[in-house]
Amino acid sequence: MTRRVAVQTAQPYEVVVGHHVLAELETLVPEDTLRVAIIHAAPVRGVAEGLALHLHGREVLLIEAPDGEQAKTVEFLAHCWDQLGMHGFTRSDLVIGVGGGATTDLAGFVAASWLRGVRFVTVPTTVLGMVDAAVGGKTGINVAAGKNLVGAFHEPIGVLCDLSTLVDLPVRELRGGLAEVVKCGFIADPTILADVEASPERALDPTDDLLADLVTRGIAVKARTVAGDLRETGADGSIGREALNYGHTLGHAIERHERYAIRHGEAISVGMVFVAELAHRRGLIDDELLARHRATLGLVGLPTSYDGATFEELLSGMRLDKKTRGDQLRFVVLDGLASPTILAGPDESVLRDCWQAVRG
Repeated sequence: MTRRVAVQTAQPYEVVVGHHVLAELETLVPEDTLRVAIIHAAPVRGVAEGLALHLHGREVLLIEAPDGEQAKTVEFLAHCWDQLGMHGFTRSDLVIGVGGGATTDLAGFVAASWLRGVRFVTVPTTVLGMVDAAVGGKTGINVAAGKNLVGAFHEPIGVLCDLSTLVDLPVRELRGGLAEVVKCGFIADPTILADVEASPERALDPTDDLLADLVTRGIAVKARTVAGDLRETGADGSIGREALNYGHTLGHAIERHERYAIRHGEAISVGMVFVAELAHRRGLIDDELLARHRATLGLVGLPTSYDGATFEELLSGMRLDKKTRGDQLRFVVLDGLASPTILAGPDESVLRDCWQAVRG
Protein backbone atom coordinates (compact mmCIF):
# COMPACT_ATOMS: atom_id res chain seq x y z
CA MET A 1 0.00 0.00 0.00
CA THR A 2 1.37 3.39 -1.01
CA ARG A 3 0.56 6.39 1.18
CA ARG A 4 0.85 10.03 0.13
CA VAL A 5 1.14 13.15 2.26
CA ALA A 6 0.79 16.58 0.66
CA VAL A 7 2.97 19.39 2.02
CA GLN A 8 1.02 22.57 1.29
CA THR A 9 3.65 25.30 1.37
CA ALA A 10 4.26 28.05 -1.20
CA GLN A 11 5.79 25.39 -3.46
CA PRO A 12 3.68 22.30 -2.68
CA TYR A 13 5.16 18.84 -2.97
CA GLU A 14 4.25 15.29 -2.06
CA VAL A 15 5.78 12.72 0.26
CA VAL A 16 5.33 9.17 -1.03
CA VAL A 17 5.51 6.39 1.57
CA GLY A 18 5.51 2.71 0.69
CA HIS A 19 7.51 -0.31 -0.38
CA HIS A 20 9.38 -0.13 -3.69
CA VAL A 21 8.38 3.44 -4.55
CA LEU A 22 11.71 4.57 -6.02
CA ALA A 23 10.39 4.19 -9.57
CA GLU A 24 8.30 7.31 -8.93
CA LEU A 25 11.49 9.34 -9.28
CA GLU A 26 10.83 9.41 -13.04
CA THR A 27 7.69 11.50 -12.48
CA LEU A 28 9.56 14.02 -10.31
CA VAL A 29 12.49 14.89 -12.56
CA PRO A 30 11.70 17.92 -14.77
CA GLU A 31 12.14 17.44 -18.51
CA ASP A 32 14.83 20.13 -18.80
CA THR A 33 17.10 18.36 -16.28
CA LEU A 34 20.32 17.23 -17.96
CA ARG A 35 22.44 16.35 -14.93
CA VAL A 36 21.62 14.75 -11.59
CA ALA A 37 23.93 14.55 -8.57
CA ILE A 38 23.06 11.78 -6.13
CA ILE A 39 24.69 12.45 -2.77
CA HIS A 40 24.45 9.24 -0.79
CA ALA A 41 25.68 7.60 2.38
CA ALA A 42 28.08 4.71 1.81
CA PRO A 43 25.76 1.95 3.14
CA VAL A 44 23.04 2.87 0.61
CA ARG A 45 25.15 3.05 -2.50
CA GLY A 46 22.97 0.28 -3.95
CA VAL A 47 19.88 2.45 -3.48
CA ALA A 48 21.64 5.35 -5.21
CA GLU A 49 22.66 3.13 -8.12
CA GLY A 50 19.09 1.86 -8.36
CA LEU A 51 17.80 5.43 -8.57
CA ALA A 52 20.25 6.14 -11.38
CA LEU A 53 18.49 3.51 -13.46
CA HIS A 54 15.36 5.69 -13.43
CA LEU A 55 17.23 8.73 -14.79
CA HIS A 56 17.16 7.78 -18.46
CA GLY A 57 19.31 9.94 -20.70
CA ARG A 58 20.65 12.13 -17.90
CA GLU A 59 24.25 12.47 -16.77
CA VAL A 60 24.39 10.99 -13.25
CA LEU A 61 27.06 11.97 -10.73
CA LEU A 62 27.34 9.77 -7.62
CA ILE A 63 28.92 11.50 -4.63
CA GLU A 64 29.54 9.28 -1.61
CA ALA A 65 29.17 11.09 1.74
CA PRO A 66 30.92 10.26 5.02
CA ASP A 67 28.82 8.41 7.55
CA GLY A 68 26.29 10.27 9.70
CA GLU A 69 27.03 13.73 11.04
CA GLN A 70 30.56 13.56 9.61
CA ALA A 71 28.99 14.48 6.26
CA LYS A 72 27.76 17.81 7.59
CA THR A 73 31.06 19.68 7.48
CA VAL A 74 32.31 22.72 5.60
CA GLU A 75 35.01 20.56 4.03
CA PHE A 76 32.62 18.01 2.54
CA LEU A 77 30.21 20.75 1.47
CA ALA A 78 33.06 22.38 -0.48
CA HIS A 79 33.92 19.01 -2.03
CA CYS A 80 30.35 18.70 -3.31
CA TRP A 81 30.47 22.21 -4.77
CA ASP A 82 33.70 21.33 -6.55
CA GLN A 83 32.10 18.22 -8.04
CA LEU A 84 29.08 20.14 -9.30
CA GLY A 85 31.35 22.76 -10.82
CA MET A 86 33.56 20.21 -12.53
CA HIS A 87 30.51 18.57 -14.13
CA GLY A 88 28.88 21.82 -15.24
CA PHE A 89 25.72 21.75 -13.12
CA THR A 90 23.28 24.54 -13.97
CA ARG A 91 20.10 25.85 -12.38
CA SER A 92 17.97 23.41 -14.34
CA ASP A 93 19.80 20.40 -12.90
CA LEU A 94 18.94 18.34 -9.84
CA VAL A 95 20.44 17.15 -6.55
CA ILE A 96 19.12 14.03 -4.80
CA GLY A 97 19.96 13.20 -1.19
CA VAL A 98 19.90 9.49 -0.32
CA GLY A 99 20.45 8.24 3.23
CA GLY A 100 19.71 9.22 6.80
CA GLY A 101 18.88 12.67 8.09
CA ALA A 102 22.47 13.87 8.12
CA THR A 103 22.95 13.03 4.44
CA THR A 104 19.71 14.65 3.34
CA ASP A 105 20.47 17.74 5.47
CA LEU A 106 23.82 18.08 3.73
CA ALA A 107 22.50 17.34 0.24
CA GLY A 108 19.72 19.88 0.72
CA PHE A 109 22.22 22.57 1.65
CA VAL A 110 24.33 21.70 -1.38
CA ALA A 111 21.21 22.26 -3.51
CA ALA A 112 20.27 25.44 -1.64
CA SER A 113 23.71 27.02 -2.00
CA TRP A 114 24.73 25.95 -5.52
CA LEU A 115 23.89 28.81 -7.89
CA ARG A 116 21.71 30.17 -5.05
CA GLY A 117 19.35 27.23 -5.34
CA VAL A 118 18.80 24.24 -7.61
CA ARG A 119 16.08 21.61 -7.49
CA PHE A 120 16.25 18.91 -4.87
CA VAL A 121 14.67 15.51 -4.11
CA THR A 122 15.07 13.61 -0.86
CA VAL A 123 15.15 9.83 -0.57
CA PRO A 124 15.46 9.12 3.18
CA THR A 125 16.47 5.57 4.10
CA THR A 126 15.98 5.72 7.88
CA VAL A 127 12.91 6.30 10.04
CA LEU A 128 14.54 9.44 11.41
CA GLY A 129 15.18 10.76 7.92
CA MET A 130 11.63 10.02 6.78
CA VAL A 131 9.82 11.60 9.71
CA ASP A 132 12.16 14.48 10.43
CA ALA A 133 14.93 15.62 8.12
CA ALA A 134 13.44 14.91 4.69
CA VAL A 135 10.31 17.03 5.11
CA GLY A 136 10.07 20.75 5.75
CA GLY A 137 12.95 22.31 3.85
CA LYS A 138 15.47 22.72 6.64
CA THR A 139 18.98 22.07 5.34
CA GLY A 140 22.35 22.65 6.89
CA ILE A 141 25.69 21.63 8.28
CA ASN A 142 27.39 21.57 11.67
CA VAL A 143 30.21 23.83 12.79
CA ALA A 144 32.46 23.75 15.84
CA ALA A 145 30.06 25.96 17.77
CA GLY A 146 27.09 23.62 17.38
CA LYS A 147 24.73 21.51 15.31
CA ASN A 148 22.81 22.91 12.32
CA LEU A 149 23.95 26.47 12.97
CA VAL A 150 24.67 27.08 9.28
CA GLY A 151 21.96 26.32 6.76
CA ALA A 152 19.07 27.48 4.64
CA PHE A 153 15.39 26.81 4.05
CA HIS A 154 15.18 24.98 0.73
CA GLU A 155 12.18 22.79 0.01
CA PRO A 156 12.41 19.62 -2.06
CA ILE A 157 10.29 19.06 -5.15
CA GLY A 158 9.42 15.61 -3.84
CA VAL A 159 10.22 13.03 -1.17
CA LEU A 160 10.33 9.25 -1.67
CA CYS A 161 10.19 7.17 1.52
CA ASP A 162 10.82 3.58 0.43
CA LEU A 163 10.10 1.41 3.46
CA SER A 164 12.03 -1.46 1.89
CA THR A 165 15.24 0.41 2.75
CA LEU A 166 14.47 -0.01 6.47
CA VAL A 167 14.60 -3.81 6.46
CA ASP A 168 18.37 -4.09 6.91
CA LEU A 169 18.71 -1.29 9.46
CA PRO A 170 20.10 -2.15 12.90
CA VAL A 171 17.42 -2.02 15.58
CA ARG A 172 19.26 0.89 17.21
CA GLU A 173 18.62 2.98 14.10
CA LEU A 174 14.94 2.08 14.14
CA ARG A 175 14.68 3.05 17.79
CA GLY A 176 16.39 6.36 17.15
CA GLY A 177 13.91 7.16 14.41
CA LEU A 178 10.97 6.26 16.62
CA ALA A 179 12.02 9.03 18.99
CA GLU A 180 10.88 11.55 16.38
CA VAL A 181 7.67 9.58 15.84
CA VAL A 182 6.92 9.56 19.58
CA LYS A 183 7.71 13.28 19.69
CA CYS A 184 4.96 13.85 17.11
CA GLY A 185 2.63 11.92 19.40
CA PHE A 186 3.37 14.14 22.38
CA ILE A 187 3.10 17.45 20.51
CA ALA A 188 0.22 16.76 18.11
CA ASP A 189 -1.15 13.23 17.60
CA PRO A 190 -1.73 11.15 20.76
CA THR A 191 -2.95 8.17 18.71
CA ILE A 192 0.71 7.64 17.83
CA LEU A 193 1.49 7.17 21.52
CA ALA A 194 -1.41 4.77 22.01
CA ASP A 195 -0.31 2.61 19.09
CA VAL A 196 3.33 2.50 20.20
CA GLU A 197 2.30 1.65 23.75
CA ALA A 198 -0.03 -1.11 22.56
CA SER A 199 2.47 -2.77 20.22
CA PRO A 200 6.08 -1.65 20.74
CA GLU A 201 7.43 -4.76 18.98
CA ARG A 202 5.37 -4.06 15.86
CA ALA A 203 6.48 -0.44 15.92
CA LEU A 204 10.06 -1.67 15.57
CA ASP A 205 9.31 -4.11 12.74
CA PRO A 206 10.07 -2.56 9.32
CA THR A 207 7.86 -5.15 7.59
CA ASP A 208 4.82 -4.35 9.73
CA ASP A 209 2.05 -2.06 8.52
CA LEU A 210 2.02 -0.39 11.94
CA LEU A 211 5.45 1.14 11.38
CA ALA A 212 4.30 2.34 7.96
CA ASP A 213 1.28 4.00 9.59
CA LEU A 214 3.41 5.57 12.33
CA VAL A 215 5.88 6.97 9.80
CA THR A 216 3.04 8.37 7.68
CA ARG A 217 1.32 10.00 10.66
CA GLY A 218 4.60 11.48 11.85
CA ILE A 219 5.17 12.94 8.39
CA ALA A 220 1.61 14.30 8.41
CA VAL A 221 2.25 16.10 11.71
CA LYS A 222 5.35 17.73 10.30
CA ALA A 223 3.64 18.59 7.01
CA ARG A 224 0.79 20.36 8.80
CA THR A 225 3.19 22.22 11.05
CA VAL A 226 5.57 23.49 8.38
CA ALA A 227 2.69 24.43 6.08
CA GLY A 228 1.64 27.00 8.66
CA ASP A 229 5.10 28.26 9.57
CA LEU A 230 7.76 27.23 7.07
CA ARG A 231 10.49 29.57 8.31
CA GLU A 232 9.85 29.12 12.02
CA THR A 233 8.70 32.68 12.62
CA GLY A 234 5.53 31.95 14.60
CA ALA A 235 4.08 34.95 12.78
CA ASP A 236 0.49 34.39 13.91
CA GLY A 237 1.50 34.42 17.56
CA SER A 238 1.37 30.64 17.93
CA ILE A 239 4.32 28.38 18.65
CA GLY A 240 4.35 27.34 14.99
CA ARG A 241 7.23 25.25 13.69
CA GLU A 242 9.20 25.56 16.92
CA ALA A 243 6.95 22.82 18.31
CA LEU A 244 8.95 20.34 16.25
CA ASN A 245 11.98 21.12 18.41
CA TYR A 246 10.42 19.39 21.41
CA GLY A 247 13.30 17.76 23.28
CA HIS A 248 15.90 19.19 20.93
CA THR A 249 17.42 21.94 23.08
CA LEU A 250 19.07 19.55 25.50
CA GLY A 251 19.25 16.84 22.82
CA HIS A 252 21.48 18.90 20.53
CA ALA A 253 23.70 19.86 23.48
CA ILE A 254 24.17 16.17 24.30
CA GLU A 255 24.95 15.35 20.66
CA ARG A 256 27.57 18.09 20.47
CA HIS A 257 29.15 17.02 23.76
CA GLU A 258 29.33 13.42 22.52
CA ARG A 259 30.76 14.60 19.18
CA TYR A 260 27.77 12.99 17.50
CA ALA A 261 28.70 9.48 18.63
CA ILE A 262 25.21 9.25 20.17
CA ARG A 263 22.21 8.85 17.87
CA HIS A 264 20.05 11.94 17.37
CA GLY A 265 16.94 10.09 18.52
CA GLU A 266 18.65 8.87 21.68
CA ALA A 267 19.68 12.40 22.56
CA ILE A 268 16.26 13.95 21.99
CA SER A 269 14.64 11.11 23.93
CA VAL A 270 16.54 12.33 26.98
CA GLY A 271 15.71 15.89 25.95
CA MET A 272 11.99 15.14 25.97
CA VAL A 273 12.18 13.73 29.49
CA PHE A 274 14.10 16.85 30.53
CA VAL A 275 11.47 19.29 29.23
CA ALA A 276 8.70 17.12 30.69
CA GLU A 277 10.40 17.54 34.07
CA LEU A 278 10.58 21.28 33.42
CA ALA A 279 6.89 21.52 32.50
CA HIS A 280 5.95 19.46 35.54
CA ARG A 281 7.88 21.74 37.87
CA ARG A 282 6.11 24.75 36.39
CA GLY A 283 2.72 23.11 36.94
CA LEU A 284 1.99 22.73 33.23
CA ILE A 285 1.64 18.94 33.10
CA ASP A 286 0.56 16.38 35.68
CA ASP A 287 2.35 13.37 37.17
CA GLU A 288 0.76 11.01 34.66
CA LEU A 289 1.98 12.83 31.57
CA LEU A 290 5.45 13.21 33.06
CA ALA A 291 5.64 9.47 33.75
CA ARG A 292 4.28 8.68 30.30
CA HIS A 293 7.38 10.18 28.70
CA ARG A 294 9.70 7.73 30.41
CA ALA A 295 7.33 4.82 29.96
CA THR A 296 6.60 5.23 26.25
CA LEU A 297 10.16 6.01 25.25
CA GLY A 298 11.40 3.13 27.36
CA LEU A 299 9.02 0.68 25.68
CA VAL A 300 10.92 1.01 22.41
CA GLY A 301 14.31 0.88 24.09
CA LEU A 302 15.17 4.58 24.04
CA PRO A 303 17.25 6.13 26.84
CA THR A 304 15.49 8.35 29.36
CA SER A 305 18.56 9.36 31.37
CA TYR A 306 22.08 10.57 30.64
CA ASP A 307 25.05 11.30 32.88
CA GLY A 308 27.87 11.77 30.39
CA ALA A 309 28.38 15.50 31.01
CA THR A 310 28.15 18.10 33.73
CA PHE A 311 25.23 20.48 33.95
CA GLU A 312 27.54 23.39 33.14
CA GLU A 313 28.78 21.71 29.96
CA LEU A 314 25.26 21.07 28.73
CA LEU A 315 24.01 24.51 29.75
CA SER A 316 26.74 26.02 27.59
CA GLY A 317 25.56 23.89 24.67
CA MET A 318 21.91 24.81 25.22
CA ARG A 319 22.76 28.50 25.03
CA LEU A 320 23.69 27.93 21.37
CA ASP A 321 20.22 26.62 20.58
CA LYS A 322 18.50 28.36 17.66
CA LYS A 323 15.47 29.17 19.83
CA THR A 324 17.59 31.26 22.21
CA ARG A 325 16.89 34.99 21.99
CA GLY A 326 19.67 37.19 23.34
CA ASP A 327 20.69 35.64 26.66
CA GLN A 328 17.30 34.06 27.25
CA LEU A 329 16.91 30.31 26.90
CA ARG A 330 13.59 29.19 25.43
CA PHE A 331 12.26 25.64 25.68
CA VAL A 332 9.43 23.90 23.88
CA VAL A 333 7.29 22.35 26.62
CA LEU A 334 3.79 20.93 26.93
CA ASP A 335 0.95 22.54 28.85
CA GLY A 336 -1.06 19.40 28.21
CA LEU A 337 -0.96 16.45 25.85
CA ALA A 338 -0.67 17.63 22.22
CA SER A 339 -0.48 21.23 23.43
CA PRO A 340 3.06 22.59 22.96
CA THR A 341 4.11 26.05 24.04
CA ILE A 342 7.28 28.06 24.68
CA LEU A 343 8.69 28.48 28.17
CA ALA A 344 11.13 31.39 28.13
CA GLY A 345 13.82 32.20 30.67
CA PRO A 346 13.36 29.49 33.31
CA ASP A 347 15.49 29.94 36.40
CA GLU A 348 18.84 28.18 36.19
CA SER A 349 18.23 26.46 39.51
CA VAL A 350 15.09 24.84 38.07
CA LEU A 351 17.02 23.66 35.02
CA ARG A 352 19.64 22.18 37.33
CA ASP A 353 16.93 20.30 39.26
CA CYS A 354 15.52 18.95 35.99
CA TRP A 355 18.98 17.84 34.97
CA GLN A 356 19.40 15.96 38.26
CA ALA A 357 16.13 14.18 37.53
CA VAL A 358 17.37 12.88 34.17
CA ARG A 359 20.81 11.82 35.37
CA GLY A 360 19.34 8.55 36.60
